[in-house]
Amino acid sequence: MLDAETTAALVVEPVQGEGGVRVLDPGFLRELRALTREREIALVFDEIQCGLGRTGTLFAYEQAGIAPDLLTLAKPMAGGLPMGAVLMTEAIASAVQPGDHGTTFGGGPFVASVALAVCERLAEPALLRQVREHGQWMRVQLDAIAARTARIRQVRGTGLIWGIDVTEPAAGVIARALDAGLLLCSAGEHTLRLLPPLVATRDELARGLTILEETLN
Repeated sequence: MLDAETTAALVVEPVQGEGGVRVLDPGFLRELRALTREREIALVFDEIQCGLGRTGTLFAYEQAGIAPDLLTLAKPMAGGLPMGAVLMTEAIASAVQPGDHGTTFGGGPFVASVALAVCERLAEPALLRQVREHGQWMRVQLDAIAARTARIRQVRGTGLIWGIDVTEPAAGVIARALDAGLLLCSAGEHTLRLLPPLVATRDELARGLTILEETLN
């Protein structure tokens, strides 16, 4: 039974990273928002991987036209240096007392200054617009590679986060790609995960996709 008596919060990744780069339908997220409000349950979005510009908007949830009660952030926040953050509504913040919540990597001055620079860069509309445009272009290119190679079962993603289901174990593709100069990672036994830098140029993305196709062939 999903109600406030038995459930404190519902935690969801708008784009599942480790789960294979699965973009949750905006309608589904809106239904979750309505359900949690009706049942007085907190809605928590985990955007540690898909947040901070990765999908082409500052936060992935924005594309569903809703907002969570609590949002978790980390990974890109300080440009690869260890830092995490939690954003929350006033209703939740008012219930948190000193000592209730702590963090090992929260507020070091050096890392915080790097995070500030990252946030200032992400505040530039041109950067997020570029991520969206590059993401649309990558969709077309990845679908074309899938058609040419017949080694790709499915392409999923948005912005600059993509999951590619391949016909062979992903580990072998990743090893061959690394030897050719392309760094990939996996998100399942048969899933390649592409996470290009948000500042990557179209030429750099094209070069990476060329290596990917050569690797698959």
